[in-house]
Amino acid sequence: MDLALLRTFLAVHRAGSFTRGAVLLGLSQPAVTGQIRTLEGQIGRPLFHRMARGVTATAVGEELARKVAPHLDALTEITERGLDEESAGRTVHLAGPPEFTALRAVPALTALVDQGLSLRAAFGSTEEVLEGLAAGHSDLALTTGRPRGRLLATTPLCDEELVLVAAPRWAARLGGAAVVRAKGPAALEDVPALSVHESMPLMTRYWAAVFDQPLLQSGTVIAPDLRAVLQCVLHGAGMAVLPRYLCAEHLASGALAALLEPPVPPLRTYFLTVRAGTLALPHIARTHEWLLRASADW
Repeated sequence: MDLALLRTFLAVHRAGSFTRGAVLLGLSQPAVTGQIRTLEGQIGRPLFHRMARGVTATAVGEELARKVAPHLDALTEITERGLDEESAGRTVHLAGPPEFTALRAVPALTALVDQGLSLRAAFGSTEEVLEGLAAGHSDLALTTGRPRGRLLATTPLCDEELVLVAAPRWAARLGGAAVVRAKGPAALEDVPALSVHESMPLMTRYWAAVFDQPLLQSGTVIAPDLRAVLQCVLHGAGMAVLPRYLCAEHLASGALAALLEPPVPPLRTYFLTVRAGTLALPHIARTHEWLLRASADW
């Protein structure tokens, strides 16, 4: 049986779509459709159910995918390992949220850059980077959500602690953490709220986890980068919920104050996501492993 047909079949199976499978393979959709029909003719059974949106595997298709995937991935690894040893210029495309990618992931990968790896970083929301990863625009994605489906494989990377912060003058005006703890959200009603999005994602998460209440405030300042939000908070514009790693230095110096220190702080989980099968490629596997190792210190 032609390995190229099996490779096309596996790409479509993982992508759940002829169109997306064609993009990942660098082929036209008619070419992919023709290859799948040829393979179905050789097997004598349909491999996919054609749906309104994409395809789902038949029972025969599921069994074939289960049998061939480990072997095709192993062949890819063997082939690519040789290419990797011959070339120090392999490039990894990494996508993720701007702050975490810039301050955590990219610095952690500088050692691999010293070893000859080339790195390209792109920023975007979880939805944007997952779409880009699925379309083949990136090799690894850092996300705060776990994707569904067979196309993408996800590993938990790390948890970040969320902290409610403001400039010291706001903390003094409120009467300190003890008052906020006693009064709850009512103590914070007159403090301007700052966030990266109109939906106030981090503050909404914090209110639900710490106060067990929905957030009723709307944003006074919205800036699509937590570093910009941090600068606004430092200049006294109001309060924000930020990852501790982003503001730890300012908390330690007294430039910022934590308005509350709950006994169980709310967390946000980051995931490291790749397209299924691509960890057979040594340069992607090495980057994946390096990030997992570095995250132990995050």
